[in-house]
Amino acid sequence: MRASVLSDWLAQRLDRGNGQPIYRQLHRLLQQAILSRELPPGSKVPSSRLLAQELGIGRNTVTQVYEQLVLEGYVSSATGRGTFVAASAPEEILGLPDAAAADAADARPEPSPLPAARALSTRGARLIAGAGVSKRQWGAFMPGVPDVTKFPARVWSRLHNKYWRRLRPDLLTYAPGGGLASLRHALADYLRTSRSVRCTPEQIIITTGIHQSVDLAVRLLSDPGDVIWTEDPCYWGVRSVLHVSGLQSRPIAVDEEGINPLADDLAQPPKLMLVTPSHQYPLGMVMSLARRRMLLEYARQNQCWIIEDDYDSEYRYGSRPLASLQGLDTSGQVIYVGSFGKTLFPGLRIGYLVVPEALAESFATASAELYREGQLLQQAMLAEFIAEGHFTSHIRKMRTLYGQRRQTLLDAAAQRYGDALPAVGGDAGLHLVMQLPDGSDDRLVAAAALERNIIVRPLSGYYAQPPLAPPGLLIGYACVPDEEIAPAFNTLADAIDATLPVFA
Repeated sequence: MRASVLSDWLAQRLDRGNGQPIYRQLHRLLQQAILSRELPPGSKVPSSRLLAQELGIGRNTVTQVYEQLVLEGYVSSATGRGTFVAASAPEEILGLPDAAAADAADARPEPSPLPAARALSTRGARLIAGAGVSKRQWGAFMPGVPDVTKFPARVWSRLHNKYWRRLRPDLLTYAPGGGLASLRHALADYLRTSRSVRCTPEQIIITTGIHQSVDLAVRLLSDPGDVIWTEDPCYWGVRSVLHVSGLQSRPIAVDEEGINPLADDLAQPPKLMLVTPSHQYPLGMVMSLARRRMLLEYARQNQCWIIEDDYDSEYRYGSRPLASLQGLDTSGQVIYVGSFGKTLFPGLRIGYLVVPEALAESFATASAELYREGQLLQQAMLAEFIAEGHFTSHIRKMRTLYGQRRQTLLDAAAQRYGDALPAVGGDAGLHLVMQLPDGSDDRLVAAAALERNIIVRPLSGYYAQPPLAPPGLLIGYACVPDEEIAPAFNTLADAIDATLPVFA
């Protein structure tokens, strides 16, 4: 394209009445001409004086555009010689032979977009294929979500205002390894008294929640290819963390006493075990003392690590919360994991690990190195929230409320179905599991419920082999107001009846 041709091409495309500065329009058009090879590599562009005259604009405008294009690598300028288009086509940059003449470039077909399946890595594709995250996180009967409307917002607001009024610069920077000292001290006191966890503040590592806690433990205590035992069924979110970790996950079936490794399993010790002993997720059974002692002794003899996920142990109905597995550990094999997502509100994004004393410094260093944590202001507020007694008071209040809602849900189910659809796992936590008749497709039931604006999760999705899993529905009751539980369950029942032939 000669200089005069370029001037005409630009003049036809400059729009002086659209409100966009001429400088930006000229810059964009010259980029377009270079990338489309209207101006091929090596060609000389008009001088700033000549182009300004041809276009009827100020020379300084053209000069600014040329300088910007030089900075971006589109053109190069040599004193006394002029300004030239830089090599920008892939063939020139990579040193490959030109596939076609420049005037035939436009005739080449556009390459097809990379298929999504090829764009993702193997582990990325596996993660997406097995993703269990819901697009909705609130409403009847979303499992695992507390009633955030009952959170003591006034107390939290008072603490928030207090810390902002007396703002300390160190609370707005990166977190020290392990998290804020005051929160670690408050947590150590709480865990010792409420969960029988044996720890010092230095053994506590503050994280953003269960997922990050498990990720950190897996990164530091295992290598790709190592084996980890997981309960079958288990929480889909942690399973996804393990899928991208490079570990070999070995599902171990659970019975009424919790995870139940058989002789063949015990003959091949894993590097890690991931268990929910106080309230198995999602079925709800409690690991027996005998099974706990067996796992601890097996881990000691075989140098295995046990990750104890104590996700909602505070909420037991009709009995006191159970002591932790970590409290029975005498050989330092248990990594205790917890969070405030279900006791306060999920959006807080604060969790924690309790690690053996010998690992505390390494975990604190790795947390700071990998994640560059912050949230120190929230950590300071939470520490005071716990120290002033608001945390235990809130848990007591919510335990009573959730117990009432659980019973309301059980009553609604019994009124509609009697004993036909038994509920399990409802003695603790924020959800129960309703069993469906053998041969039912719980995924179809969940989809039919969602069409009626009711959220439930199919139980089969928590198993390693969903087609072979017993069908059921996870029904969360914590975030549903009392007066809405019975009507919402009747809507769910309509979906069940419409989907399952046995109820047609």
